[in-house]
Amino acid sequence: MTEKTQFETWQEKVYQPAIKRFPERKEEFNTSANIPIPAVVPPDKINPNNFEEIGLPASYPYTRGVQPTMYRGRLWTMRQYAGFSSAAESNKRYRFLLEQGQTGLSVAFDLPTQIGYDADDPIAMGEVGKVGVSISSIEDMETLFDQIPLDKVSTSMTINAPAAVLLAMYIAVAKKQGVDSKALRGTIQNDILKEYIARGTYIFPPKSSMRLITDIFQFCKTDVPNWNTISISGYHIREAGSTAVQEVAFTLANAIAYIEAAIKAGMDVDEFADQLSFFFNAHNNFLEEIAKFRAARRLYAKIMRERFGAKSSKSERLRFHTQTAGSTLTAQQPENNVIRVTLQALAAVLGGTQSLHTNSMDEALWLPTVKSVQVALRTQQIIGFESGVADSIDPMAGSYLVEYLTDEIEKQAAEYIAKIDDIGGALSAIESGFVQSEIQEAAFQAQRRLENKADIVVGVNKFQVQEELTLEALKIDPSIEQEQHARLAALRASRDPERVEALLNQLEAAALSDTNMMPVIIECVENKLTLGEICGRLRKVWGEYVAPNYI
Repeated sequence: MTEKTQFETWQEKVYQPAIKRFPERKEEFNTSANIPIPAVVPPDKINPNNFEEIGLPASYPYTRGVQPTMYRGRLWTMRQYAGFSSAAESNKRYRFLLEQGQTGLSVAFDLPTQIGYDADDPIAMGEVGKVGVSISSIEDMETLFDQIPLDKVSTSMTINAPAAVLLAMYIAVAKKQGVDSKALRGTIQNDILKEYIARGTYIFPPKSSMRLITDIFQFCKTDVPNWNTISISGYHIREAGSTAVQEVAFTLANAIAYIEAAIKAGMDVDEFADQLSFFFNAHNNFLEEIAKFRAARRLYAKIMRERFGAKSSKSERLRFHTQTAGSTLTAQQPENNVIRVTLQALAAVLGGTQSLHTNSMDEALWLPTVKSVQVALRTQQIIGFESGVADSIDPMAGSYLVEYLTDEIEKQAAEYIAKIDDIGGALSAIESGFVQSEIQEAAFQAQRRLENKADIVVGVNKFQVQEELTLEALKIDPSIEQEQHARLAALRASRDPERVEALLNQLEAAALSDTNMMPVIIECVENKLTLGEICGRLRKVWGEYVAPNYI
């Protein structure tokens, strides 16, 4: 008979008698991904090779972070996501945020822009400038970045299906400012696969969309080398209802598909991998979220080295932006959202994010006001400058519970990726509806837990109060739509119609060939062709994607 361990003795003599006298709050404690949370994690629960798996900062497998000094050298980029109304109004907000200490820009576009329509297209009626800034032409883009030197700021643009066109406009505006494209820093989201899964702002069929993405990879490698060519997004997958494990698994499965497409297009993995970036959600389960970021880094490093044979350490490093979870914000008692966002932001920082957006308290109600955006930015600044958590490279390393959760999330995400490989890869898994149905089931189960109060949301299913909202609301002036129409009419009147048609024909010819699309798209926007005209001609050539009905 073996001698009992210290842990087993503690369980028998201390823990079990205590819970018999004072039962615990729940029969089971689990994370969002249904990973059991033990009362105490004993050392032998951790992977026996855990020291090698944890590693050291900036060293394979990057569990502890991708930079040697992390925030001891420089804090994460504080990049508040903003955009509304006209380019001029959004420009004012950007300049305000930069004055308040924001260190990077993040552009939100309105729905017509996201799906490749101009502000004066009938389909855009009632949506111009509502959930983001309206951008139809290079003139709008010039106004958006007026008095903002593009060689001095890092800009992220949340745009997917028409990402090539918006990037072309940004490059063209930089050129007009006298800034060489090689000096530009920033990111385009450019992640079309998650649009088919979770978000829905797609335009073209997958094959054509993937071609545009690999064209951007190839073009930026030489012409915009400091630009992140894609931000492979788990954020929207999580917002659609996935678990933390699914967020990691489906995001990395999509990354595998993009890498395979680029290799098929003739690129070596080490040519483009250092320009890939990621975008994750910071959700409510504090310790699970920290572990999620660490697991994603480790699993990606292994995929890059073992699956793709990456030779460069830069190719193995998962660099990511984080946004706090919009789906967790409540319209009830909206001030409580400040606390939610603080905890989520802290999890992102302890998880080693490279940049961060903190949601505003009023976003469940309307677009955020100047006051609420300032509070959201101050949340990041207080974490960075006052809390002390940025003073150590990886303060959570070695926590038995965090390491246990990191191991579990990595293992379960790898199992999902293996399933997706068996289906034929991410695109096949999306086309068959596998990914969507997995997310839908997770969202359904989460809703059931809320309804039966297995999960508590303060102010929603417990601790409700009678309240009258006193927050200031941001309202979009409806005249913005007519003003955009007038600007577009003036722009079209200023152009040579024959030149416009010649460029559209040149664009069509490029789309029908294997020529890289970026140079001709840049030429189009420099000659004042609009977003809608460019996307419209590509719709004519490639067609539009129609989502199948999986029910």
